[in-house]
Amino acid sequence: MNINHCILKSVNAVSMACLALVLIGNACASTDNDETFNLTEIGQGVYVHQGKHVDLEHADNDDIANIGFITGDECIAVIDTGGSIAIGKRLRAAIKTVSSLPVCYVINTHVHFDHVLGNSAFKEEQPKFVGHENLVLEMEQNRPFFLSEFAANLGENPGDTSIIGPDIAVADQLDLDLGNRIITLTAHSPSHSYTDLSVYDKKTGTLWLSDLLFIERIPVLDGNLKGWLKTMEELKQQDANHVIPGHGPITLTWPEASGAQGNYLDMLLTETRAEINKGTFMEEVVESVGKTEKTKWLLHEQNHKRNVTKAFIELEWE
Repeated sequence: MNINHCILKSVNAVSMACLALVLIGNACASTDNDETFNLTEIGQGVYVHQGKHVDLEHADNDDIANIGFITGDECIAVIDTGGSIAIGKRLRAAIKTVSSLPVCYVINTHVHFDHVLGNSAFKEEQPKFVGHENLVLEMEQNRPFFLSEFAANLGENPGDTSIIGPDIAVADQLDLDLGNRIITLTAHSPSHSYTDLSVYDKKTGTLWLSDLLFIERIPVLDGNLKGWLKTMEELKQQDANHVIPGHGPITLTWPEASGAQGNYLDMLLTETRAEINKGTFMEEVVESVGKTEKTKWLLHEQNHKRNVTKAFIELEWE
């Protein structure tokens, strides 16, 4: 699957003031410190760097995702590496300010560029790269796209070795032991994408959902709408103190944090299905579905119509 039409133009913000800054092309995240990389320890040994609230066309488009790491007694698991080798290197340098332990795992939560293109920054540590079983093929299929569309994000001389897929493929669930700290990885059926992986740290009750959860920025459908709704209902049963989304605030309680996204996806399903049942053509459906959501999400104009199109195609022959 090529992701040329995926989530890449999403932005986020925490207020209308922040949105104003986005519109003039400025970041609204906290100013990064080169050494700490704006890390927040949200639970014992769980560190998150919150991505900036900027658009794909912004110079900082490689730093829009929430990425981070979890430390054990023996080693560290990195969760997503950002949208460029430079961001991956900054994350790696920030890790060294926290711990001298080696990075034993690099976990990619899905295929989108802003979560995987920093992988090669960690090659020297010889970690195991881990991802959904579908990610193995999708990284290979998207290699030409990444190399052509994101050459600037991959250093001066990008090549095939700049794109790193999983050594360990997760088909269902997998426990990784970091040394007196076991984290559980779960591979999900098609939802936000076809490669979604969540991470649960029982020690702190942290549920790392990545782009299975969007907060404040409009959810972007790149997988299966009905599957995404089903996955989120299953995840609501997970006992967690807080959740880390792929974009947006990083310490919200669970499952309350899923409310706005759930309402949006439910609306997308219900209204699109109703229009299909009335025999409305897709061009008209795209213009009519979800008008009430327009003021609730950033980048509604840029991404909502694409979501409706994806939903229409999925639901047309159900």
